[in-house]
Amino acid sequence: MGIREDVYYEGGPHIGDLIINILLGFTVICLPLTVGSIVRALWLRYRITNRRISVTGGWMGRDRSDIIYSEIAKVVTVPRGFGSWGDMVITLRDGSRLELRSVPKFREVYDYINDKLSPKAKAASGSAGSQKS
Repeated sequence: MGIREDVYYEGGPHIGDLIINILLGFTVICLPLTVGSIVRALWLRYRITNRRISVTGGWMGRDRSDIIYSEIAKVVTVPRGFGSWGDMVITLRDGSRLELRSVPKFREVYDYINDKLSPKAKAASGSAGSQKS
């Protein structure tokens, strides 16, 4: 019998990201942003559990990345949509990065992830603009 995996958050990006980018799509210059937000809304899914973070995305949702908390070196958040949602960049110990775009309730999700990090990763993590030099 394995260790139970409790799901904290499972779902897609915040709907506000899609709405704002569709409205911006009426200007031709913002059309690529609109297409990107539609693709994210259709195929991007996050699953954050007590054991790992899984991101399914890419064209038709064919790409999947799974990381465990012990691999994380740093998490940086950037608020978007007047703070209703935000982006997270998770840097792994090997230097690679995983970007979570338009995460709903990103502050609560960040707090949940931060509780699972090593003390060294907690010290390196935070909100963009409040980073220690």
